[in-house]
Amino acid sequence: MRTVTQLPKQIIEEENVWIPLPGGERLAARIWRPADSDERPVPGILEYIPYRKRDLTAGRDAIHHPYLAGHGYACVRVDIRGSGESDGVLTDEYLEQEQLDAEEVLAWIAGQPWCTGATGMMGISWGGFAALQVAARKPPSLKAIVISSFTDDRYGDDMHYMGGCLLSDNLAEASTMFAYSTLPPDPALVGDRWRDMWLERLDGSGLWIENWLSHQRRDEYWRHASVCENYSDVQCPVLASSGWADGYSNGVFRLMSNLNVPRKGLIGPWSHKYPHLGVPGPAIGYLQEVVRWWDHWLAGKENDVMDEPMLRVWLQDSVPPSTAYETRPGRWVGEPSWPSPHIAPSVHSLDAHRIARPGEEVAERGLEIESPLSVGQFSGKWASYNAPPDLPYDQREEDGGSLVFETDPLTERCEILGAPLVELEVEASEPVAMVAARLSDVYPDGRATRVTYGLLNLTHRDGHEHPEPLEPGRRYQVAIELNGVAQAFPPGHRIRLSLSTSYWPLAWPPPCRGRLRVYTGASTIRLPVRPVAEPDELPLRPFDEPEGTPPLTVTQLRPGEQRWTVSRDLVDYESALEIVKDSGEDYFEDIDLRVGRRAYERYSWLADDFSSARGETAWTMTFARGDWESRTETHTVLTCTPAEFVLHAELDGYENGHRVFSRNWNRVIPRDLV
Repeated sequence: MRTVTQLPKQIIEEENVWIPLPGGERLAARIWRPADSDERPVPGILEYIPYRKRDLTAGRDAIHHPYLAGHGYACVRVDIRGSGESDGVLTDEYLEQEQLDAEEVLAWIAGQPWCTGATGMMGISWGGFAALQVAARKPPSLKAIVISSFTDDRYGDDMHYMGGCLLSDNLAEASTMFAYSTLPPDPALVGDRWRDMWLERLDGSGLWIENWLSHQRRDEYWRHASVCENYSDVQCPVLASSGWADGYSNGVFRLMSNLNVPRKGLIGPWSHKYPHLGVPGPAIGYLQEVVRWWDHWLAGKENDVMDEPMLRVWLQDSVPPSTAYETRPGRWVGEPSWPSPHIAPSVHSLDAHRIARPGEEVAERGLEIESPLSVGQFSGKWASYNAPPDLPYDQREEDGGSLVFETDPLTERCEILGAPLVELEVEASEPVAMVAARLSDVYPDGRATRVTYGLLNLTHRDGHEHPEPLEPGRRYQVAIELNGVAQAFPPGHRIRLSLSTSYWPLAWPPPCRGRLRVYTGASTIRLPVRPVAEPDELPLRPFDEPEGTPPLTVTQLRPGEQRWTVSRDLVDYESALEIVKDSGEDYFEDIDLRVGRRAYERYSWLADDFSSARGETAWTMTFARGDWESRTETHTVLTCTPAEFVLHAELDGYENGHRVFSRNWNRVIPRDLV
């Protein structure tokens, strides 16, 4: 990334500003704005997240907020209620109170003398969710949003559930927020109140995973703040982006298809990162694109931002399987609308271990699969959070426990763009069963790179609101939509579809082992084929080189550790996936603060005992300055029986080495056809 030190406007930074709320509480904000904005007001841009503006996101914030401020905008980075130095307790994600607070913050920004009265919201992940959800509430000052790595569907397309299957990221991310929601404010800003605020958070933030596990079907809990419930609620222009290595790319397709406002979509090869920091590369000059968007929709400047294609995606070339990539080869392609008029479905029947040619007649045959629990060890994370190696590895070992169908070697290049659809005629041996469907690019030498995948809890075959158990031996027609993708398959390669009845630890296994029979002929795969030499392909303006303002100066006091280990013990048949994400200890020189972070995850099982699945997470977070130190430690264990989820959690808070808070939770939550 190119570091920019000369900006069109000089800026000033206000490190901490208190924003009052109607109930008397205050939210903590950091503001960057043009130095002359008191005399020449500018539009305001809000980023609204719970990840601590003063330290944990300060490095990232320093790259883009001063940059945007230097181009004529007042950037306001706010920690939501109960996080950072803001008052209150954070008890769950996307609550009504959180959104009411956001509306108050926008009104406060719009009313400042340095603001024109026009505002925008931007953000990635929680910040992207927040901007989209608040836009649906139509606050009067909000004129446009810029969102990355978001979803419009909190149940069907977030890190909790996928196709009605419980994701292990439900545990991992609940544990992240278990740690973050119980952190202290900085005494340097809140003074002696810091201890009372911290103890209030330790005592009141609660166990979020209990909430998330208690809603195993699509109910009102998930419908709240899911914009897909009514897309027409969003009435302002939207610039939406994500990455193929992320878990949130599908939302870009849905917004392009369903919104009725000016909108642009962008999907690159990236993991869970802003596009100007995107890994795998190539990263792009995203901040320049954001400035053009704000210039048009907030500042009223005439430019060509709306002349671009509606959807722009990185069409990925074939690569060997790897758990991490520095860059992904490919090219940018543009579509005038979504669904695209350029893409035609290519329907292939499933034959006996073959993907038939379009139009080829296939006889009916029942093929059976009962996958071992080891299928899924090399699946990677639901979303790559850029802690490599967290991408899927060579699928050959996974495919040994799967039902495999593949094409003949391709005679010409094939490119797909969109969501492949697998339609199966199946019968199951148990009342609760799942299917994981994976699409892979198979090299002539046999190496297999997973391209995309989808999951379906078969009790959710007719929807997520009212699942119904299967009747063993009865045939069902089911559809599994795979994650959207843009991928090229070269001549000589094969396209492979793999079906398995488990995919642990990416998704929690069904209550017990089960056999699935798939009937050929009636079962198909539908590929969204994009012509290789599309004559109507829109001309694309090249992206600029990524750039931003100088990152924050941080000194590493202790190096971190990143580890991803798959193990199998052939004596007691225990297998495990162990993940260490240790950021070490950093020193923030400008505020004389030492910060340490370490996260640990372990997913284990015993042979093919589906009741032995176990997820364990632990976090340690430390903040210190001079003779002051606070530390929080969290530990969560999730196990199961065929009928229940069993949850145990621990939270401890330490001040200067002395434990000042401790709580344990033990919960049993019935399984609801999951």
